[in-house]
Amino acid sequence: MAPTLLLVLVYAAFISLGLPDGVVGVAWPAMRQTLNQPIEAAGLITLVVTAGSALSGFASGHVLKRLSAGVVVMLSGWMTGLSLLGFAFAPSFAILLLLAVPLGLGAGSVDAAMNHFVARHYSSRHMNWLHACWGMGATAGPLIMGLALAAASSAAASDAWRAGYQIVGSLQLALALGFMLTLRLWRLADATPAAQETVHAGPPSVRRQNPANPWAQWLAPFLFLLYAGIEVGTSLWAATVLIEQRQMSNSAAGLWVSGFFGAIMAGRFATGLVSQRLGNRRLVRCGLMVGFAGACLFSLSVLPAWCALAGLALLGLGCAPIYPSLMHEAAARFDADTAAKVIGRQVGSAYIGCVLLPAGLGLMGASFGLGLIMPFIAVLALGLLWASEVLNRMT
Repeated sequence: MAPTLLLVLVYAAFISLGLPDGVVGVAWPAMRQTLNQPIEAAGLITLVVTAGSALSGFASGHVLKRLSAGVVVMLSGWMTGLSLLGFAFAPSFAILLLLAVPLGLGAGSVDAAMNHFVARHYSSRHMNWLHACWGMGATAGPLIMGLALAAASSAAASDAWRAGYQIVGSLQLALALGFMLTLRLWRLADATPAAQETVHAGPPSVRRQNPANPWAQWLAPFLFLLYAGIEVGTSLWAATVLIEQRQMSNSAAGLWVSGFFGAIMAGRFATGLVSQRLGNRRLVRCGLMVGFAGACLFSLSVLPAWCALAGLALLGLGCAPIYPSLMHEAAARFDADTAAKVIGRQVGSAYIGCVLLPAGLGLMGASFGLGLIMPFIAVLALGLLWASEVLNRMT
């Protein structure tokens, strides 16, 4: 077992992974004015970042054969930190797109390396809390950007997003420096035998053996595509909807998007405590019902603004258990060999959902009105609930 200090660094690595997430959605209303871009152009940035993450995630197996997890995390930290600083000084939208490439490549490498490292050296409880640490970073990023927008004077308001990116990028580089200074700890952990605890597999009497069911093997990854559309679509467009539809200030909208990620973070810490008692399927079912209710509450423009904000928090709480619970349940649905293939498809499908659905939501909002974005997210939650119940019956 790696030492406690290394566990702290592992958590810090996932905080750094979440730090840039959600920042574009908060900053975009101001960024697009500075760069003279339409609303839907934010989806193109997200597309480039997530495509880079998918590429580095799929290539991570080959990379980890040549480099240790510590080196991968350190290099990824430098890549993402320098890319975020580049965002702060980018003179044009084209430069932003170029910088989005290393930002995505670095993020995908951290994601794959950390999940692999924790699975080898730590228990399932730490795996759940690892994803909660991503929520800490994803909460801090929009919060920092919102505060930067709020602190700017009226004369400099249109460029205040640059200061936000400078702060986020500097924090990312500080974490990368910490990883570089502690590479010895990572090497020591890699030199020790992997933990023998079986993290994901349940007892044989519980596990489903369905290697011959091709429908279930592809329906399970499809759930991750839908979930990615819900979470990433909300983080990207919620601030814009609050500003354009509810006449909320940029800073206030940023704070509430930060609250969305904070709800995911808090929910995942709680899930780590009760997941074995409640079970993955029940957690997914409850989460989707809460998330659907939150999206509907956000969508009802006839209600006061605080109802929309409460709906955003409910949606975050509902999202909290879905990704880790569905990922963990694959080991119970299928035999070991099939589960390994399905989990790979699930990760890839999540990246595809991150690329396609948020961009599609932006195009829909630009063409038919921003008021349709959150109702469509509610439809996605309902569709995910139906598809998960179908998969439960199959397996």
